[in-house]
Amino acid sequence: MRRFLVGMFAVIGFLVVLGAAAGVGLALWSRSRAPHIADNTVLALDLTGGFPDSAPSNALSKLIRPGRPPLRDVLDAIEKAREDQRVTGLIVRLGDAEMGLAEAQELRDAITAFRAKGKRAVAYADSFGEMSGGTRSYYLAAACGEIWLQPVGVVGLVGLRAEEPFFRGTLDLLGVVPRFDRREEFKSAADPVTEKTMTGPDRTQITAILDTAFKQIVEAIAADRKLDEATVRGLVDRGPLLAQEALDAHLVDHLGYSDDALAAIGEPADGSRKPMPIARYLAVAGHPHVTGPRIALIYASGQIVRGSAEGNGLTDTGQIGADQLVDAFRQAERDPEVRAILFRINSPGGSAVASETIWRETVRAKAAGKKLIVSMGNVAGSGGYYIAAAADKIVAEPATLTGSIGALGGKLLFNGLIDKLGVSYSAVQVGANAGIDSPVEDFTPAGKQRFEQLLDDIYGVFKTRVGDGRKLDAATVESIAKGRVWIGEDAKAHGLVDALGGYATALDLAKQEAGIAADSDVSIRLFPPQRGLLRTLIARFTGRDSDDASASLGRSLALVQALAARLDPLLSPPGALMMPPIEIR
Repeated sequence: MRRFLVGMFAVIGFLVVLGAAAGVGLALWSRSRAPHIADNTVLALDLTGGFPDSAPSNALSKLIRPGRPPLRDVLDAIEKAREDQRVTGLIVRLGDAEMGLAEAQELRDAITAFRAKGKRAVAYADSFGEMSGGTRSYYLAAACGEIWLQPVGVVGLVGLRAEEPFFRGTLDLLGVVPRFDRREEFKSAADPVTEKTMTGPDRTQITAILDTAFKQIVEAIAADRKLDEATVRGLVDRGPLLAQEALDAHLVDHLGYSDDALAAIGEPADGSRKPMPIARYLAVAGHPHVTGPRIALIYASGQIVRGSAEGNGLTDTGQIGADQLVDAFRQAERDPEVRAILFRINSPGGSAVASETIWRETVRAKAAGKKLIVSMGNVAGSGGYYIAAAADKIVAEPATLTGSIGALGGKLLFNGLIDKLGVSYSAVQVGANAGIDSPVEDFTPAGKQRFEQLLDDIYGVFKTRVGDGRKLDAATVESIAKGRVWIGEDAKAHGLVDALGGYATALDLAKQEAGIAADSDVSIRLFPPQRGLLRTLIARFTGRDSDDASASLGRSLALVQALAARLDPLLSPPGALMMPPIEIR
């Protein structure tokens, strides 16, 4: 037996060595065949679909569902290329882009900086919308020096619209009774189940957001296309514009096809040399900011939940697990080389308890001597603002949706529905408020009083966190709170944001706060490090991963239904910190 075991381990050892040698050989072969960056390279950026704000949390997710590069990678590639003498141009393909206005603004800034280095940027679209709005796509295209449009295409520059479904009538038909309350009047996330139309306060805040966002778009297009703002507003009211109309109005420069646009930017019309996709370029050229003083980058993308974010190990969850963010912050705190933390938030909020947990870690990080700079994405409101409140500096794009300082909570009563189904409930309880969260028992007077006190307490603590973090007195915080959502430009005017911009602005402020010279480069390190493929597989097959695949699948299927999507975050324990789902299109 002993000889057998020795022989078996010898064979295993030989196989390991053989595998390692094969791996080295494969790596060397791959390197010899790796694409290189030729002179006069033109990069290609396809923005016809959406892209995530942050990278997948594990390598397995990235391998199985590669999708599109995250925003951070796109920005890194454009930044790297603007200093790369081998790169002479960028062609951006647009269409019905699934992106928020804040993302469009960050990309516009990156393209503008690229062009400032004397490099060409050309936009091409077969159509900016097709019987649908294309305002955001065209807004981004306008940052390029030239715009090409397919002859049978339109410029759907039609303005902005926000619309929202209301399910109260459906619930009435089903016999389902909503029992929600808010702090205060602008906190409208539960309105789809409590109302049949927009409330006055909700209409007021949405109108203000659309007016400011539209002003930003008109000003930028007018400057980019060398038109006066009145002309742009007039064109919007005429839209969608046919291709020739758009050309005559100087909204586009050329009518043609993708190969025409490529030839115009210097690529051979015969297709003998294709533009290099921006993700491949980044893989070859490498990310910027890899040397110098260390700055930690921590992402918070999705709905904020207690504990760990649920998932199936293969795909990302769309959630921010408080425990996972705590771990990320503590790793950054313990790293002596980390001078500052760049905290990227793209979240409409979620659990009040989880938001407090994360807020506490931001305070700990600052106490550990780490400067904390927040960069906001499309949305950083309610719980998303709560976790930003303690930062040394907060940066938002002019069109970021933020604020929503308030609280809401409640439950749905299903008695009427289950009566129709012939179902009956009986219950036994010990404790006056044991049924406070029951879906078949209304609040008792004492339970309702306790529920209201919970909302009051959460709202009060939220305002205190904002006042302490932003150094605002209680009256000022109350005047800008009440659950109201602010667009970034207005949020800055009210003291909720320090500067307007994206990653680049936030990085400059991080260097400034950390005492790093403005002209010095820095090393940006992701915390926690992305889980590698082997670690992910081991975690899944040993059961050490906290993700629950079946729960994730059930939740994903439920969220397909619009009503379920609205209810999922609302039916948390009382005190949810959720923004209303304001969708601008």
